[in-house]
Amino acid sequence: MMINVTPHLNFRGDARSALAFYQSVFGGQIASISFADAHNVQSEGGLATLEEANQIMWGQVLSDKGFHVMTYDVPSALSYDAGDKPVFVSVRGDSAEEITTYWNGLKASSTVIADLGPAAWGAPLYGMLKDKFGVTWVLDLQVSY
Repeated sequence: MMINVTPHLNFRGDARSALAFYQSVFGGQIASISFADAHNVQSEGGLATLEEANQIMWGQVLSDKGFHVMTYDVPSALSYDAGDKPVFVSVRGDSAEEITTYWNGLKASSTVIADLGPAAWGAPLYGMLKDKFGVTWVLDLQVSY
């Protein structure tokens, strides 16, 4: 059996913008369903308020190179705490040029935690940043151990 693990990122009203940003960096196709599309707004017995009707109930970016994230706008009826460091999303590849391209795309409006370059522990290319949506990304060049 083969499985895939896909990060499912939660936001409070920013999922649509995050999808567009991640598509601009990694390419691929966006698919999404709003709370209104799913008939899941409070006036219809749903979870989201009328003001949240066009927010993302489920969304994804999927590229043919293997990048895949899903997103969700947590409605105001539910508690939401993004936390300080709840998760890191790791992007690992075997091309320094491709990792550098992704890094440069994510770097826009981000806070760099560790600049992309050789790491002290021997990784030839490693970087960490927190993007404008609060998601922490780790990018590195895959090496054989």
